[in-house]
Amino acid sequence: MSIAQAQDEIISEFSLLDGDMEMTVFYIMELGQKLPAMNENDKTEDNVVKGCQSKVWLTARLENGGIVFEADSNTAITKGLVSLLVRIFNTQKPEDILNADLYFMSKIGMERFIGTQRSNGFAAMIKQMKLYALAFKTQTELAK
Repeated sequence: MSIAQAQDEIISEFSLLDGDMEMTVFYIMELGQKLPAMNENDKTEDNVVKGCQSKVWLTARLENGGIVFEADSNTAITKGLVSLLVRIFNTQKPEDILNADLYFMSKIGMERFIGTQRSNGFAAMIKQMKLYALAFKTQTELAK
């Protein structure tokens, strides 16, 4: 599934909630619960996303040309938010992640249900994922 297809799927799911704030927040928390468990050994200070108010751990590894992300958070809503990004970016090529146009946030009206602090943290998660993509892209190019 492409990055755009994953975003379109998320937009479609959120449209079913018809803008209901309470249901939307509950759904985001539910998505976080479905995030595969992260290895406890990876929950280190080195893997904490800087700029998030909550603790967010994020790891990445290159597998078959795509980046596999693992993430977790100590709060339910933030875990749900990072799960959306993992869903969009997981197994994508580094170049595709770097060139990705993330439009799902505005389409689902995310600014309505996450405050400024969470918006900043969400931007930090995206930045960290793109930094991993840049590192893997560079590493791959140097290996050639």
